[in-house]
Amino acid sequence: MIGPPRPQPADDGDSDDAMIGPPRPPLASGSVNGAEDDGVMMGPPRPPPTDDSEDPMIGPPRPAAPEEDDDGEMIGPPRPRPPPGSRSDESDSDEDSDAEEQDQYRIPLSNEIVLKGHTKIVSALAVDHSGSRVLSGSYDYTVQMYDFQGMNARLQSFRQLEPSEGHQVRNLSWSPTSDRFLCVTGSAQAKIYDRDGLTLGEFVKGDMYIRDLKNTKGHISGLTCGEWHPKTKETILTSSEDGSLRIWDVNDFKSQKQVIKPKLARPGRVPVTTCAWDREGKSIAGGIGDGSLQIWNLKPGWGSRPDILVEKGHSDDITGLKFSSDGRILLSRSFDGSLKVWDLRRMKEPVRVFEDLPNHYAQTNIAFSPDEQLFLTG
Repeated sequence: MIGPPRPQPADDGDSDDAMIGPPRPPLASGSVNGAEDDGVMMGPPRPPPTDDSEDPMIGPPRPAAPEEDDDGEMIGPPRPRPPPGSRSDESDSDEDSDAEEQDQYRIPLSNEIVLKGHTKIVSALAVDHSGSRVLSGSYDYTVQMYDFQGMNARLQSFRQLEPSEGHQVRNLSWSPTSDRFLCVTGSAQAKIYDRDGLTLGEFVKGDMYIRDLKNTKGHISGLTCGEWHPKTKETILTSSEDGSLRIWDVNDFKSQKQVIKPKLARPGRVPVTTCAWDREGKSIAGGIGDGSLQIWNLKPGWGSRPDILVEKGHSDDITGLKFSSDGRILLSRSFDGSLKVWDLRRMKEPVRVFEDLPNHYAQTNIAFSPDEQLFLTG
């Protein structure tokens, strides 16, 4: 029986007496009173039978059966790592070894910013000794001055200079105390600026009609390079297309202290394309337009005769020179697409030659890392 129990008949045996409780529902069609076909249904009607596949769902929806797919969403705890020696373990090991190799050299690659201040190639860069100010020079004839301590999110320079109108900027160099900097352009006259970009002076230009360069007070053709003395804040070095190197006192802009003429295979004028001091300021290196390397040691009574001469250092113009801190190694970069490593104690042949390095600009130079385990070039 479905539904609440049927009430018992009265004791007087009269089934037609008043019914106690809710009215009895009518008999189903086709049934006879008192027959036991289906009986009278009590409660809500029974839903009609349906196929098993279409049974109505009672309660919350049944979760879908997981598909047999390796890429499906994982249910339960994470899958344990593969055993040592598997392919994934080897891949992780390779990634770790690559990271360790980068950490070994400590190359600063984690962060960078892009300073957009020039319209043509950047030909010169100089960072002061505190690392707070950066100078950049360009073929657009300008110098941009950046101060990292006062820089905002726009990354703009705080000052722009045009040292010599219509002349490319070829080199920039801070003084040892970072209170001044040297600017070398394609003109014959180098300039000195203070830390804030104010002009302190301009070196004199020589008389272009005097044939002997030692008798001129300054360069007579465009400059190619220049560097401040690494130890003495009053001394700078410049090189020029006129075929000479000159040492200057920054307190006297009217005349140089010393004129250096390279040794040439034949008489004439060959440009000095680049120059460099060693770390102690006791030696000078010059790259000559004929591909020769020449080094002078500054000592009492020294003159223009080089102490070291490599006539065929490169097959084209030399664009960059750099001494190691101990003064034993010299790096040279050239238009011939090579970078050479020289031991100054044995200069007959380079220690190492790196070739197939494109060089399209006369200011392509080189630099050592702080620990001198690496060097880089443009």
